[in-house]
Amino acid sequence: MELARRKDVPEQLKWDLSLIYPTEAEMEADFAKAQKIADHLAAEYPGTLNDPARIVACLDEEEQMERILVLVGSYCSLAVEVDYYDTANQQRSDRVSTVEAQIASRLSFIESEILQADDAVLDAAIEQAVGCKHRLMDLRRRKPYQLAPETEKALAALQMTFNTPYEVYNMAKLADMQFPSFTVDGKEYPLGYSLFEDDYEYERDTAVRRAAFDAFSAKLRQYENVTASAYNALVRQEKSMADLRGYPSVFDYLLFDQKVTREMYDRQIDLITERLAPHMRRFARLLQKKYGLDEMTFADLKLSLDPDYDPRVTIPEAKDYVKKGLAVMGEDYVSMVEEAFDKRWIDFAKNQGKCTGGFCSSPYGRNSFILLSWNDRMSDVFTIAHELGHAGHFRHCNAKQSLSDTEVSTYLIEAPSTMNELLLAQYLLKTNDDPRFRRWVLSSMISNTYYHNFVTHLREAWYQREVYKLVDAGDSVNAEVLSDIFRKNLELFWGEGVKINDGAELTWMRQPHYYMGLYSYTYSAGLTVATEVARRIQREGAPAVEDWKKVLDAGSTLDPIGLAKLAGVDITTDAPLNDTIDYIGSIIDEICKLTKEIDGIEA
Repeated sequence: MELARRKDVPEQLKWDLSLIYPTEAEMEADFAKAQKIADHLAAEYPGTLNDPARIVACLDEEEQMERILVLVGSYCSLAVEVDYYDTANQQRSDRVSTVEAQIASRLSFIESEILQADDAVLDAAIEQAVGCKHRLMDLRRRKPYQLAPETEKALAALQMTFNTPYEVYNMAKLADMQFPSFTVDGKEYPLGYSLFEDDYEYERDTAVRRAAFDAFSAKLRQYENVTASAYNALVRQEKSMADLRGYPSVFDYLLFDQKVTREMYDRQIDLITERLAPHMRRFARLLQKKYGLDEMTFADLKLSLDPDYDPRVTIPEAKDYVKKGLAVMGEDYVSMVEEAFDKRWIDFAKNQGKCTGGFCSSPYGRNSFILLSWNDRMSDVFTIAHELGHAGHFRHCNAKQSLSDTEVSTYLIEAPSTMNELLLAQYLLKTNDDPRFRRWVLSSMISNTYYHNFVTHLREAWYQREVYKLVDAGDSVNAEVLSDIFRKNLELFWGEGVKINDGAELTWMRQPHYYMGLYSYTYSAGLTVATEVARRIQREGAPAVEDWKKVLDAGSTLDPIGLAKLAGVDITTDAPLNDTIDYIGSIIDEICKLTKEIDGIEA
């Protein structure tokens, strides 16, 4: 279980960044081209952006530069994400980020001048524009919060500095935090971030699982103050920006780009906390009885309900599962899945210094790149399906829309990904009518898809909201405050049936989502829409699939309400969320019924 160094990982387990640029020299040449475009923009357009035609021409040329910068930035940053021990890649990425910040500062005049133009000029520019139409509409929407040109220029120049909290968090977590081994019954076990999150949290041996949790938590605690300082710096920075720009609150500032209301944000957190908790507590009781635990602790919540039935899966088998599971999306979609596996879009490797968790990066003009740590579990197959949902989304909208029209609101960004998890589960349920197999698939949906998005990330969202309430009131936070909030958060959701053991309160240290604005809650928002649409696809087939593809094609040309409406879902009400919670409850009811039939165990 010891993790290898990156250089010792077989090439077939790594993604192929040469799909962005075959060589570093070609990347550097393209980067130089982008800087020349920036030079031309800085020389050609200052003082002239009060004419509709000039505005459109400037923004179109700027997009050509941005397309290159997206590719260069992705090429450099993705190399860092798989090996935080590689200082050469870090230096290259930092150099690129520095130049990009300088470009942003030099060109900040573009938006400032456009927003100083008369409304009639803006209206005419919007009428003439094609690729930049929605960007201009978004700019006009932001006009009340625009600062003086000199201030905007200074803020753009400081962008790299504003990213420092997240960089400190990642360096502490992925480079500095070295975990010692732990011992159970005389046997020594290695420990690491991904080893804990990908292996030990699911370990069926209770003594090993709980000892791993204790050892992992002990190491986290050594870094709680520096991690809290980084997070405090971020949230205070965000509060300062909200005040500086004149937003009523830090929540309004962070929700503005998502194009959703505070009511929609609060609804996800409050309804799930209130209505889902009883269902999940019942599932936790079932796990406790299944394993014969004296008490159910936070360290036991990731257990598989039927570990003997949890099949080990090879990467070729995963490819076959995902192709068949997503076949309902059509031949083009299946072709993308094949390409992702065959052309090394996916980084399966488990190595030291690699980013934990999973993500998909889809640079405009290229294929997607998917990161995960492969553990031969069916849960990894669901992760691949999830990330391919992002890949499929941006394959569609990148092909149909301009670069600026692919900035999809994070409120719905997780809908295509979680949709794929549900489609995979629907396929698996059709392949076998054995009760034990059915229970395994249903329990995988609960313990993977819904737990991850409606529990793990939703508890993050509840905690995050409490932090921002403090910050909005002028307070700051430290490790003690953050741990206290998170412990109360877990106790509120799990009640008396789950012991929140020491170290559980440090869960706030484990996720990077807090450094991405109000992102955590959007997992449940996206899965709410995905659940409604997946069930519609199950009922209606092709017509529902075609409506969903319209959503994927639309990019950011519609707001979340408009995108959901295309798929037949009305998110202006709480009905879809309540329906989804009821659906989760019905799955848990069936799991409990099947467990009584199979094992004679009743929750």
